[in-house]
Formats: sequence, structure tokens, C-alpha cells
Amino acid sequence: MNRSSLHMMLTTSLALVAMSGCSISANKDSMGKDKDVDIRTPLGSISVHKGDVDPKATGLALYPGAQLKKDLDRDSGANVNISSSFFGVKVVALKYQSNDAPDKVLAFYRKDMSKYGTVLDCSGGFNMDFRHRDQDADVTCNDHNGSAREYKQELKVGTENNQRIVAIRPSGTGSEFALVYVRAWDDKSTM
Repeated sequence: MNRSSLHMMLTTSLALVAMSGCSISANKDSMGKDKDVDIRTPLGSISVHKGDVDPKATGLALYPGAQLKKDLDRDSGANVNISSSFFGVKVVALKYQSNDAPDKVLAFYRKDMSKYGTVLDCSGGFNMDFRHRDQDADVTCNDHNGSAREYKQELKVGTENNQRIVAIRPSGTGSEFALVYVRAWDDKSTM
């Protein structure tokens, strides 16, 4: 047996062993579209849950009287978790609407978010350009480039690898806002 054949047989064997421990679970919504998908392998897992996500998953309180924002073309919330022994990322994002003005909603979240540290008030638009940082540091407003964004103001708290964000914009006489939680880790950090 030559070296190439041995390599191919070893690769195939490893793939079969890895796949033998795989499981896939998917649930559909009332429209027949995938809503929840969980994939588990010996190397890690991927979990995607769309739609009615619990706001507690963001670590933030729900603004009193707020309602999930129902978009015809998108889900109003998602909870995504990718994990392995080498790295992981968790993102929870929810979209709400309120009859209250943006300033009132922002005041509520400034207080609620303060339990996690210093709350930054960033203007210029919400930017979800997230990437894991080897040297975890406090969040900043430096990722705002002034370009037009759907949301005009945001509050941030935490670190680059463990942050909570509230992004808000006026909507009619009230407001529309997003609650976002992002947590990233690697084999050198813990969840």
C-alpha cells in the first residue's frame, strides 16, 4: 500500500468516526420554514433558533410595554451559538418596538446596562462588525464610520469579546430598538 492510499484511508476513517457521532435536529414554523436547527458533532455544535427568542438571553430586561417587531421578510429575533473546544461565538439579537420616544427607552437601558460596567452612548449608527479579539478590551465607539445606518444611536457595555448593545431609532411617534448580546471565546478563555 502506497503512502497516498494510506493517507486516503486514514482520512476516510476519521471522517466516518466523526460522522458517526453527529446528530441533526430541525423544527419548522407554521409556514414550513426552518425555525430551529441544532447540529452536534464530536468536534463541536451549531445551534440556530429564530423567532420567539427570550429577551433574558441578552442579559437585559425588556423595556416595559415593548412588543416584538414583526417584519414580513425577517424574523424578529435569533439566538445563534457555535462552539467547539477551540473557539465559540454566541449572538442573540432581538428587535422590538415601543410607543415611547427613543430618549425614554435609552434612559431605561442606560440604567439596566450599568450593572455590566460603564455604558457608552454612541451615535452615528449601529455597526455589527464583530470579530474576536485576542486582547480583550473594553468596548468603544470607534467602529462608527458615520455612514448611513438603519439605527442612529446605540448604547454599548462590556468588552469586545463579551458585549451588550441596544440600538435605537425613531419610528412614527415611538421607537424601534434592537437588543444584542455577543460573546466570543477561544481555547484560552472560558465562557
